[in-house]
Amino acid sequence: MSCIAVLNAGSSSIKLAAYSPAAQPALLVKARFEGIGVAPKALVFSPDGELLAQQSPGPVDHAGATRILIGMATAALGNPALDAVGHRVVHGGPGHAGPVLIDDALLAELERFVPLAPLHQPHNLAPIRALRAARPDLPQVACFDTAFHAGQSWVERSFALPRALTDAGVRRYGFHGISYDYIAARLRVLAPDLARGKVVVAHLGNGASLCAIDDGRSVASTMGFTAVDGLVMGTRSGALDPGVLIYLMDEYGLDARGIEDLIYKKSGLLGVSGISSDMRALRASDAPEARAAIALFVHRILREIGALAAVMGGIDGIVFTAGIGENDAATRAEVVAGCAWLGARLDDDRNAAGEIDLTAPGSGLRIMRIPTDEELNIARATVALTRDLPACDGATADVLIAAK
Repeated sequence: MSCIAVLNAGSSSIKLAAYSPAAQPALLVKARFEGIGVAPKALVFSPDGELLAQQSPGPVDHAGATRILIGMATAALGNPALDAVGHRVVHGGPGHAGPVLIDDALLAELERFVPLAPLHQPHNLAPIRALRAARPDLPQVACFDTAFHAGQSWVERSFALPRALTDAGVRRYGFHGISYDYIAARLRVLAPDLARGKVVVAHLGNGASLCAIDDGRSVASTMGFTAVDGLVMGTRSGALDPGVLIYLMDEYGLDARGIEDLIYKKSGLLGVSGISSDMRALRASDAPEARAAIALFVHRILREIGALAAVMGGIDGIVFTAGIGENDAATRAEVVAGCAWLGARLDDDRNAAGEIDLTAPGSGLRIMRIPTDEELNIARATVALTRDLPACDGATADVLIAAK
């Protein structure tokens, strides 16, 4: 028996999913490592959510957490050989329109994009380095959140800056592409007619963005040069007048790192409400600041849906996905109510029940709720890119656990 692993590493956590190495991978276990650098805890779950194993190791870095997590996950499966590992990498730069096998040259290239995704890129790359050090023969695949948007037009990708800066890579990239790619594929199964049409997909979570998808292709996205652009998010500000940043530098003495900390970690729903970055906590609160934060969140979504509909020359449907989009019926209802001018009508009962098709009779738009599965998308890409490679040494995760 063998398996592949999918890793999604953040600043203080790593998520893992292990799959069978088949053309249509089957989920075997899920795991997560929490509290890196603070209060470490590793948890392994069955596909249906049953806790299979847990561990509270001493202080570890991302490399150590990666080894422990893979070791625990594969131990729960009876120590199968690990065939390959796929990774979510937020930024692939301008040169990658799809998943790629990782080598030293690619790793060095991806390091250059750390300033463009400072909350994500360094942590995405840390497990890759750890695995390359422990198992140089182990195939690893990078799947980029920017890749789905690589085919957008020059007009959509460009800022009105001097051409030399555009040519140097200062341009719009777009993110959440792994999720959007998965949703586009699911639409072809669930609603083929809509999949061929003009759709706005709302990936609403702690990180939030919208994507205009026309016949399965990304036309425009609310995120641009970095993953802080566009919508209001959990702790990220979304789009700002650049003059605000200059003002903060002049009047408050903020340097680049201070501004980065402000717009990435202290703004968004958290900053506006002063209560929480979690939509569930804000919905449960009676504080006017919580209501104001939600109103601003929805308002920016509505503004951007109008802009994306204009760019596509019309709109046939809206799809909600990710943590808030999938689970918060109130947000879906408020967004669709604000799109009444487009002919959108929501079936309240279907929405409350969290069904897939939320369209009310007589609606001019198709309204859908489709759970995303970025890990499965990465697993499929990993299998496709590694199945014809020569077999590696077939080592189990014991090698990783022993590595230092």
